[in-house]
Amino acid sequence: MTYRVFLVDDHGVFRSGVRAELASEAGIEVIGDAGTVPDAVAGIVEQRPDVVLLDVHMPAGGGVAVLRGVADAIGSEAPVFLALSVSDAAADVIATIRAGARGYVTKTISGSELADAVRRVAEGDAVFSPRLAGFVLDSFTGRSPVPEPALDPELDSLTRREMEVLRLLARGYTYREIAEELFISVKTVETHASNVLRKTQQSNRNALTRWAVNRQIG
Repeated sequence: MTYRVFLVDDHGVFRSGVRAELASEAGIEVIGDAGTVPDAVAGIVEQRPDVVLLDVHMPAGGGVAVLRGVADAIGSEAPVFLALSVSDAAADVIATIRAGARGYVTKTISGSELADAVRRVAEGDAVFSPRLAGFVLDSFTGRSPVPEPALDPELDSLTRREMEVLRLLARGYTYREIAEELFISVKTVETHASNVLRKTQQSNRNALTRWAVNRQIG
């Protein structure tokens, strides 16, 4: 059986990379892709794939907006969604699963592992990268609910991309590693990092890391 896959990610280079990785996998056919929420909803509704690989952080509402838009349009005929994201934050995982995704894997996954995850969710399994399933289990059993985020003007001033850079900085990534992870140049990473330092009023990377840890970012 061949599973028809639709890719949703706002980075064209990443979409091309995923297409290339899946092209050699038996039983998987990438039938379309989109880089924005409206294009994703329209493409999924029109092409009716079996599985959607879904980025979480995009402008105009991100992955959750895609999930809701497709559900509103075709209801029970919606495909299976598998989140594929750079973020492994508990809040992102739980929000995406609550919105209807069947699984959540990070972009560190290999091509063969991703293909296996596609097949598994298409066949009814729930698939998660290591440790992420625990976030969902704890949330739904009430043992570790994710609280509503407190108002934080400095944090709220960051763009989506700056938040991605901040999370990776807090995890100890170098600028070059961040560039590779996000498919952007080192110079662009430096610009985002400079903006983050300015907006959060931190003097250096060590101070920024402490600031992020205190807010459970990373």
